Amino acid sequence: MLGVILLLQTLTLAIAGPPTSPEYLPLRIAEAEGHFAREGLNVVVRTTRAEPGAAEALVQGQADLVATSLEAMLRFGPRSAAQAPRLIFGLSAAPPVALLVPTSQAEIVKAVSDLPGTRVGLSTPGAPEQAWLGWLLARAGLTLAQIWVVSHGSRGLVAAVESGDVHAGLVQEPYASRLVADGRARVLVDLRSPAGVTQALGTPTVNAAVFVRADRRPRDRDLAAFARAVLAAEERLATAPPEELAAKLGKGVVGTGDDFAGRVEATRAMYLAGGLVSTEQVKQTIALIRAHQPLPATSRVPSPDELLHVEPLRRLSKPAAR
Repeated sequence: MLGVILLLQTLTLAIAGPPTSPEYLPLRIAEAEGHFAREGLNVVVRTTRAEPGAAEALVQGQADLVATSLEAMLRFGPRSAAQAPRLIFGLSAAPPVALLVPTSQAEIVKAVSDLPGTRVGLSTPGAPEQAWLGWLLARAGLTLAQIWVVSHGSRGLVAAVESGDVHAGLVQEPYASRLVADGRARVLVDLRSPAGVTQALGTPTVNAAVFVRADRRPRDRDLAAFARAVLAAEERLATAPPEELAAKLGKGVVGTGDDFAGRVEATRAMYLAGGLVSTEQVKQTIALIRAHQPLPATSRVPSPDELLHVEPLRRLSKPAAR
């Protein structure tokens, strides 16, 4: 057994918390079910409190790979050209939320253009999805200044939608699906899948992804092995019963109550096909982020072409030469 362990390539992966985040669930499954080990990798996983912490772990050299949002990487990631981030695997197109309208407010809010002067709920102040809300409003010729943004906490937001205390709310899973299924709300805008994001924004974007540092980039063969493991985990997530997945995941990932099954069912269509990200996705997302809040003057923003290193991933999708 010792000999086998010594043959594995060790990589440290920092994943943005909380552990229950659905965007990073394929990485948790890849670790728990041994997909990394089957690809010859010993991946040591550590969890940071939030997305900025994962980006900072890359800056400080505390991880070989980090899973966080593109916005967090641009705001808190490496500053120098030598240490510039490289995106090697895409996970989600946007924060996985739906803009819901309470049934009691359905006559007031029928479209995004009806939102000026209304109360729009978020889970937390400055939540990542607020940037996507700003882009949605901009497409309708509106700004965030024209609405009243209020934060309630995840469960408090559910209660606010149920009671009609907000005119609309950006609700996470599994709560969004439950509110709709119970007839308490309807979906105004759906950001829970890549197709939904493109339909809502008119362009594809990228949110959660896996990054490495240019000067510490693992070998391409190890990145390809990492990608194969994550793709295998995504396949499991798409097809396996939630209880089967939960049996191997820790309690911190599964959470409490019956939320896990709902999260799994709601996230099966969340992930970017094949983990691939295009330069256009990166370009549009950077524009979205800047429109919401200017990046720090000290930030060095790589060009979309420079930011992407997905060749090892692309080669996996090409048919083998004969």
